[in-house]
Amino acid sequence: MATTTQALPDSGLKRNVGFIGLIWASTGSIIGSGWLFGSQEALKTAGPAAIISWLIGGVAILVLALVHAELGGMFPIAGGTARFPHIAFGGVAGASFGWFSWLQSVTVAPIEVEAMIKYAQHWQFAHPWLHTTTVNGETQQLLTGAGIAVAIVLMAVVTVINMLSVRILANTNSAATWWKVAIPLLVIIVLAFSGFHGSNFTAANGFMPEGAKGILAAVSTSGIIFAFLGFEQADQLAGEAKNPKRDIPRAVIGSVLIGLVIYLLLQIVFLGVLRSDAIQGSWATADFTKYTGPFADIAMAAGITWLAVIIFIDAIISPAGTGLIYVTATSRISYGLSRNGYFPKAFEWTTKQGVPWVGLIVAFVVGCACFAPFPSWQGLVSLITSASVLMYAGAPLALGAFRKRIPEIERPYRMPAATVLSPIAFIVANLIILWTGWDTDWKLGVAILIGAVVIILNNVFRGASSVRPRWDWKAAQWLLPYLIGMGLIVFLSDFGPLTHPVFPLWIDIVVVAVFSLVIYYWAINSASDREEILRTAEDVRDVEETGVVEPVHH
Repeated sequence: MATTTQALPDSGLKRNVGFIGLIWASTGSIIGSGWLFGSQEALKTAGPAAIISWLIGGVAILVLALVHAELGGMFPIAGGTARFPHIAFGGVAGASFGWFSWLQSVTVAPIEVEAMIKYAQHWQFAHPWLHTTTVNGETQQLLTGAGIAVAIVLMAVVTVINMLSVRILANTNSAATWWKVAIPLLVIIVLAFSGFHGSNFTAANGFMPEGAKGILAAVSTSGIIFAFLGFEQADQLAGEAKNPKRDIPRAVIGSVLIGLVIYLLLQIVFLGVLRSDAIQGSWATADFTKYTGPFADIAMAAGITWLAVIIFIDAIISPAGTGLIYVTATSRISYGLSRNGYFPKAFEWTTKQGVPWVGLIVAFVVGCACFAPFPSWQGLVSLITSASVLMYAGAPLALGAFRKRIPEIERPYRMPAATVLSPIAFIVANLIILWTGWDTDWKLGVAILIGAVVIILNNVFRGASSVRPRWDWKAAQWLLPYLIGMGLIVFLSDFGPLTHPVFPLWIDIVVVAVFSLVIYYWAINSASDREEILRTAEDVRDVEETGVVEPVHH
């Protein structure tokens, strides 16, 4: 019997990325524009209790990361996040979660580009790139025609770097990530010693002005979950890892822990160094809420101009590094989806350097197209968050199915207490979808329908291929009820559009938890049988081995 846990070589993709490259890929994606905005937004929503919000968000993501660590070690294949449900549940579920993964990934680079342009407003030459307007009662800065042109140029630069091959990419991102980690740490140390005011924790209208609802709302709407997105990027590069079994679990878990520590310290320092005149009244309306570059503005107010300059520079480098990695991940996800037969075969074409160039070009085009309907940083955040957690929801389902169907298969990393933590991870993902709110979730529903059309058309016109999807409707019988059910719960909840929700706060959380458990056990009990799972994994392995290019030693 063939084992599914051996290192799987990848057709055309060179295994040149070591542990540092993998953990920096995930860490570099986590530390993007989220650290520049998250502390301010969370403090506005939850008050000083935002510290609790960060802990909740970090623990939630860590549970999901543990799931990905086991799966990434079991199946070290390119675009792994998009392919785990394919192996466990067949074509219908695999295509659906693969689309969620690609949708999330392709929209991150443009949002990071928009963040770069927004922070660039500190310099006079960048002022024509944005104009300020009021949208639904909120002030937003939108890209102008010139801003869109600059954004496209920046997307092109990121794409060209990716074309230079994965080794150059890993080296480029490693350098950028060292900077991206160092600057927040520098900010934490310098600002903490510039004057820390413990009394700020009980200032304004108190430590927890909005109670538990404010804390939970901050987790989903203030950029906390968004700030942690990206931990799975080591999974996406599994097909190019030198030692995926050993390095992927360590990289995924380690990156989340690094991110959690940095974000918690940033929140504490941000709160503690605010001057008293910036926190008068309520946390939701105090003067600090008007800062356009939160940490830079605090540094300038404290007279630390050199630090403010560094922060403004980092506001370019940090989002750029995240955008760089996500363009990489998008091309690898589409590569994996094509291997599974869901995307056109052209996405498998690679350059002599082993780069899937069609996927890169499509990611560039779609990313640029996002600037027209979503010309602001705020406009894309919620869509990315909801698509991300929906993508993450497929991982605990796959893990539960593998534990039930193929328990004897070797796992380089075994998630502890999986029978408890795996369903909890699924509940957590669905709670984040709930807290994202109806206004975003219905748009995600539209995106899901678009994906269904793309996949169906590809299935009709793809023709003969090395791998044909097995559209296992029986194994995915839970999928449609799950998507429709979650939509209904969000609509009827305290986070929906109803003035008098059917499921008020706390009740809606209980309903989501119960519904999630029903779907979870339904899914793992209807998953593909053992032979089908092993056959699919073997098919993936055989395809991955075709035309393998050996790594260049250095």
